[in-house]
Amino acid sequence: MNSWNHAQSAARKWGGAPEHYIEVEEFIDSSKQVIGDVRHRAMYHHTTGVWLCQRIFGRVLEIPRASGEGVIQVPVRLIAERHILEDLGWLPSPADYIDGMPIKPWMSGAQRKELPLSHLLKEGATA
Repeated sequence: MNSWNHAQSAARKWGGAPEHYIEVEEFIDSSKQVIGDVRHRAMYHHTTGVWLCQRIFGRVLEIPRASGEGVIQVPVRLIAERHILEDLGWLPSPADYIDGMPIKPWMSGAQRKELPLSHLLKEGATA
């Protein structure tokens, strides 16, 4: 599913319009900017991604009632969890994504790459 489809699904579930949910849905899928295949989900499609959404968008979204009177408070965590469940069928943790990932020497800092100082300075700048 794409972000718009997730927003439509959320609107059917909790009310309001897809536009009320699209920012949360687009954030979860924003990792597509970096990785153009399903591996992008390793960035936000997990339990920590859910909590990150809450941190960014707040604990609840206030969705206007269809009657025009008052609002419905929808927990952002539920919106994010639903997105992930719709895509994956379950809610993994970051550990599920890295399970079995090989440990490379550079991950421990054992292989440091050194750049000449000239690469770090702007043209014409002096140390």
